Amino acid sequence: MKPKQSETVQARGPWGAMPRASDPLKLVVVAGPDEGKEIALGSSATIGADPDSTLALQDRLVSRKHATVSHVDGRVLIKDNGSRNGTFLGGTRIHEAEVSIGAVITIGGSAVAIHPRWHVREVPPSSARQFGDLFGESVTMRDVFAVLERVSPGMATVLIEGESGTGKELAARSVHSASLRATQPYVVFDCASVPAELAESELFGHKKGAFSGATSDRQGAFQRADGGTLFLDEMGELPLDLQPKLLRVLETGDVRAVGDDVTRKVDVRLVAATNRDLHAEAQRGRFRGDLLYRLEVVKVRLPPLRQRPEDIPGLATRLLEGKLAPGDAIAGPNFDRLMGYSWPGNVRELRNVLTRAVALAQPPVVFDKLVFNLGPASSAPLTIGAEFPGVSSPVPFKVAKAQLLQSFERAYASALMERHRGNILRAAAAAGVSRQFLYDLLHRIEGSERADDAPELAE
Repeated sequence: MKPKQSETVQARGPWGAMPRASDPLKLVVVAGPDEGKEIALGSSATIGADPDSTLALQDRLVSRKHATVSHVDGRVLIKDNGSRNGTFLGGTRIHEAEVSIGAVITIGGSAVAIHPRWHVREVPPSSARQFGDLFGESVTMRDVFAVLERVSPGMATVLIEGESGTGKELAARSVHSASLRATQPYVVFDCASVPAELAESELFGHKKGAFSGATSDRQGAFQRADGGTLFLDEMGELPLDLQPKLLRVLETGDVRAVGDDVTRKVDVRLVAATNRDLHAEAQRGRFRGDLLYRLEVVKVRLPPLRQRPEDIPGLATRLLEGKLAPGDAIAGPNFDRLMGYSWPGNVRELRNVLTRAVALAQPPVVFDKLVFNLGPASSAPLTIGAEFPGVSSPVPFKVAKAQLLQSFERAYASALMERHRGNILRAAAAAGVSRQFLYDLLHRIEGSERADDAPELAE
């Protein structure tokens, strides 16, 4: 398989801490003969087999002056120094690339992560390639597995972060299945799908006559999950006025149904998930900080698929198991297409693409003859003027990137709202984002359009 072009990766550690570009950094060997070794990263560090290297490795597959990592003006740059075996970022061979904090680079038979100096690796990566229904051979996924393996048997609350389609619900169900409560109820409460006026009743239950339409007593999610696990999906969508009541239940174990004067004890293990940055939401006043700290006893972040492309072959093999002609191999140009695509919908999108291709194929199903309905490959050459109108060239990279992002947001939001006839709820669901995110996006676009229409000042 041909190496793909260099690319930039946005990354966070599996424990969900949001690094800042200004943080002092360190290089940590997370796999290989020197696993556990770490050094502070100043403005620049060399990695290689040479004992004089800043990060000297004993890996025989590593060249003497294999690569250089630089941290300048908040940017982390990786440069391969003509090594024999190459430098890889998530399966992509790179020569020179800018990466984000949390990224893991592969050098020879070793993997080196870039972390803030405050970052603590609490447990080594799991040797398993699967945790429940989650699969991954990459170091980042095995880091997640290691944490979940340790915490699942206990009672600690778990907060799972990650983009849509990364497998947050699978992770929650797998935690329950690996716990001592596996034979007890597992209840899912989707905070985004319940109307705000009904959320309290759905979560805590209600008594007959508590409100119009309450024709009988009803158990809430907490009562139904008593003795087992309650999974709160899309936690960031929980109404703000309901959050203090949830906090009280988590702290005392007492639940009071709407319209009831009596509180009842419940024994529930809580697992929550969100695709939002709840710390940022708390700073904006949209999420209670005290509830956040109560939720993130153990916090894990599921990495997007674009940050772990080395997992794509194994995922495709599992998803296509029993569907291909006997002896057929997952290889060839179609395999290159899967590896070259950025997968904005993550594993869910990969599953849907493969399922659709198989459903439309003529038997016998041969992998390299499947037709994949993908967007443009991430490795496709870019011609700024033609491919992305509205982006001026030549301009500084950050300016061009901002122009492109602004143009994309306007075009995407316009088409999305037109398709769903202005229905915010349906549009947000179709886009895989929260309603609040879409509101903010539309307001931002509206503000920038007003600024564009304003008269220019004379010099």
